[in-house]
Amino acid sequence: MPIVVVGSVALDTVETPFTRMDNVLGGAASYFATVASLYDQVNMVGIVGSDFPREHLDFWRSHSVNLAGLQIQEGKTFHWHGRYHMDMNTRDTLDTQLGVFGDFHPVVPEEYAQSPLVFLANIQPELQLEVLHQTPNAQFTVLDTMELWINIARDSLTEVMKQVDVLLMSEEEVRQYTNQSSILTGVRHFFSLGLKYVVVKLGSYGALLFGADGTYFSAPAYPLEEVVDPTGAGDSFAGGFLGYLSMVQPEAPGRYAIDDLKRAIVHGNIVGSFACAQFGIGGVASLTMKDIETRYQELVNYSHFDPTWNNQAK
Repeated sequence: MPIVVVGSVALDTVETPFTRMDNVLGGAASYFATVASLYDQVNMVGIVGSDFPREHLDFWRSHSVNLAGLQIQEGKTFHWHGRYHMDMNTRDTLDTQLGVFGDFHPVVPEEYAQSPLVFLANIQPELQLEVLHQTPNAQFTVLDTMELWINIARDSLTEVMKQVDVLLMSEEEVRQYTNQSSILTGVRHFFSLGLKYVVVKLGSYGALLFGADGTYFSAPAYPLEEVVDPTGAGDSFAGGFLGYLSMVQPEAPGRYAIDDLKRAIVHGNIVGSFACAQFGIGGVASLTMKDIETRYQELVNYSHFDPTWNNQAK
């Protein structure tokens, strides 16, 4: 089932304690589309400037990414410059240049209209709402966001939450939005808005899946010896999550079997681990399903335990 994604496409400058890379292909839609196209067709909605390298467009066209919804306008492509701390979990934004993204309004082509899966990547909530209004036939919608929109566009963000099925948030963002120290209490607040599922991203510790029906699942992260660039790990996670679901049959419109949702979370964690291995989309650009299969089996081995235990101990 083809997936519509709306989000940023950027040319980034990324600094780590060890090196710096300039004009790296980045942006939420870039990571998501590159990963999700491994599983099914991705219909991209976004904008780039006239400076955007043609090689990136050619790459996506050769990887089942439909670019009919990608606007190309005269001007500069969105640019983000960030610097990571030694722990590679925290970062500082040094510069943001919106370029043509500053006047962006998403236009969903008619050929995308029947896509049953929609991913609203991390952009202004008002733009996410515009896409929802243009995709009335969507059967399963997933929302990602960030601290900035919680701070400056809370009302609009809440309106988006009320209209989607799944929310992706980091542990810190759940606490920030709900003002609750308990993740479980915070998640229950989201269910009161009508969300069916909440995925809490724990970075290097994996992810948690909560369902309004009482579903709970804890998925471990794939252990990495070295993290080169974690910039697109969250968007790659979303690409693996929705990508896997695009390959399976839902039980009903907007509802998947719990085992399929669990597998989707594991796929997300796995492709997120690959994204950290190189700068930009380099870690996922040449990824194959065989690579994912190998780490999937390793994670099963790492995390499986015998359900029986000796309860006779004194």
